[in-house]
Amino acid sequence: MSDITILHKKIGMKYSPFIIAEMSGNHNQSLFTAMKIVEAAAIAGADALKIQTYTADTMTISTRSTDFVVSDKKSPWHNQSLHELYQQAYTPWEWHQAIFDRCKELGMIGFSSPFDESAVDFLETLNVPPCYKIASFECTDIPLIKKVASTKKPMIISTGMSSIAEIDETVLTAKNAGCEDIILLKCTSTYPASPMHSNLKTIPNMKEVFQCQVGLSDHTLGIGTAIASVVLGASVIEKHLTLSREDGGVDASFSLEPHELRMLVEESKSAWQAIGNVHYGPTEAEINSKSYRRSLYITEDMQKGEELTKSNLRVIRPGFGLAPKYYDVLLGKKVNKNISRGTALTWDIVE
Repeated sequence: MSDITILHKKIGMKYSPFIIAEMSGNHNQSLFTAMKIVEAAAIAGADALKIQTYTADTMTISTRSTDFVVSDKKSPWHNQSLHELYQQAYTPWEWHQAIFDRCKELGMIGFSSPFDESAVDFLETLNVPPCYKIASFECTDIPLIKKVASTKKPMIISTGMSSIAEIDETVLTAKNAGCEDIILLKCTSTYPASPMHSNLKTIPNMKEVFQCQVGLSDHTLGIGTAIASVVLGASVIEKHLTLSREDGGVDASFSLEPHELRMLVEESKSAWQAIGNVHYGPTEAEINSKSYRRSLYITEDMQKGEELTKSNLRVIRPGFGLAPKYYDVLLGKKVNKNISRGTALTWDIVE
């Protein structure tokens, strides 16, 4: 499968994971906080900062009828109406240009998840986003997929809740509408998500089935799940970011704080480097260490013609003598000259 380039960043298994910091609604309706989150993401080493483009009215309607109220008692948004939730969480559209500009100043890629066609039209007027993200809940919104794909920009698509048939339909729709570069993200759409439900083995399967770059949109607590995904082939990792979980906010409870994002950046790169290639034998870095293996050494002063015994021949470190596998063969053999204690045993001193 081909690598993908988004602005100055190349995405693929030949490169360290592309790390996306998701701001979501963690700005708590403060532009000052939003800018601090952008700066924190850059300091932590994230490659990209993502926001979301919608309004409460483009997402849903204002009502508290049963269908429109979060009923799950385990949800951080329990008993809120959808309209109320999105009113709290949305990023004002008049902030977008300033956020994207600040990302560019700090060397990060700034982009967004549009949630309806009007959001795509708006983002296109900014002439900024080099790619688009499709949220899991919009993965099956075929009209939106067509609209975004028609921009011909790379699409990063979260697949939480989606069956393989639904993902296939979305991918085919995007390709037929003009999108050539697609990245799928394995995702578990619970908040927070449990590592037990992350099913990271899906990542290599998804790469094989859809022949595209695959990553992880991770809502678990901490960074362990994200790091594990790298070993299974994730080339992109998306995590929510907040300045402090104590600040509260719609997504704060399952978001990383800046020092944790820094750990994710560093450890995901380490995990990627550790994958390496199939290799046996010493690496270049291990060559010098071979001298500290065990080998055969004379451990007592010996006279010419004296036999090698268990008391004067031992398997010890370092490794400059004959290999330990010859120990039984050499017992009882005679030395052909006087030998000092601490001499590495070699064939030329044995009769």
